[in-house]
Amino acid sequence: MSGDRFLEGLEVYCVGGAVRDARLGWPVVDHDWVVVGASVDEMTRRGFTPVGRDFPVFLHPVTHEEYALARTERKRGHGYTGFVVQASPEVRLEDDLARRDLTINAMAEAPDGTLTDPYHGQRDLAARRLRHVSPAFVEDPLRVLRTARFLARYRALGFHIADDTQALMRELAESGELGHLVAERVWTETEKALGEPSPEAYFTALDECGALEVLMPELLADPEALPVALARLHRLPALERDGADDEAGSRCRWRWARLLEHLDDAARAALTERLKLPKAYADLARQAARTRALRMASEAAPLSARQVLDWYDGIDAWRRDERLAPQLALLALDAPPLARRLGEAYRAAQAIAPKALLAEGFKGKALGCELERRRQAVIARVLAADDGAAHQVPS
Repeated sequence: MSGDRFLEGLEVYCVGGAVRDARLGWPVVDHDWVVVGASVDEMTRRGFTPVGRDFPVFLHPVTHEEYALARTERKRGHGYTGFVVQASPEVRLEDDLARRDLTINAMAEAPDGTLTDPYHGQRDLAARRLRHVSPAFVEDPLRVLRTARFLARYRALGFHIADDTQALMRELAESGELGHLVAERVWTETEKALGEPSPEAYFTALDECGALEVLMPELLADPEALPVALARLHRLPALERDGADDEAGSRCRWRWARLLEHLDDAARAALTERLKLPKAYADLARQAARTRALRMASEAAPLSARQVLDWYDGIDAWRRDERLAPQLALLALDAPPLARRLGEAYRAAQAIAPKALLAEGFKGKALGCELERRRQAVIARVLAADDGAAHQVPS
């Protein structure tokens, strides 16, 4: 920032995540800046572009980083948007920091490295403690989810939620305020938590304060199932990139799928609708649930060709063959022989070409029925051959 002519004469501080993570030795991804003592007119005269919808935020003319005017907030309505915002040259840095959620996010660093820490965030960093800045924490229900998400990020470093902050989280869960959160904001925080090192800590923290029962009650229908589901978040199939997809995005989707795979169709659909899940998340969760059901059926009795064919149909493997390998990899986590057998059966059944049946004179509905019959027959042969080999007595 030194020598930046657009910032000359302005009182500018780096705040929030960059200050926190630099002191934790955590990667700093981006910087948030707050400007004290300036007005909207002054920022625009300097060439900054206003982008804030609810409060004054500006883009730097060159770096395009965001610079926000120091502001205060006063609760007026429900939810996380019911605030009256005041941003003026009279707002002090300490006033701006007071509106933040956690003490570790309420530190500011001047260009010369001087730290402003009125709420003892540095002390809480050392104590590995997530603690609220003030009782105003309860004015924003989104802070329950944010606190849980920070726990998911830093749990491996030894962080915990302070007892008095947990009490405020419970108060928010009991107050009905969580019901005013729009689905998109709940999902945004949840998706971020799924990408953190300890995603299970997010759901556990929400459960302990009563928020999970409000936001995702389906996960608590069977209390004994939740700990098992959370343990699955770190047992993922080999992650494969698909086109423009990245490994982090794939990991988040698989963690969500593993979390939900024990739910029945109705519960999973209800959760999908309430959170307005992206289609990719909903689809993978549905596929994983069907794969789990097939594996559990195989543990009870030998699978029939009809069951296997229904599974291929259920994950749409004939039209979307890229879906098969990840589901076989999921099966291989607990049932490697079954995964191998179903891969072989699929390849044998896929070799039956519809064009060959057309050449034999099958058309329309008859073509579909014959294709299904032959696929089922070849699947049955593969399953029988495999079962026979498994029961051969070595000479």
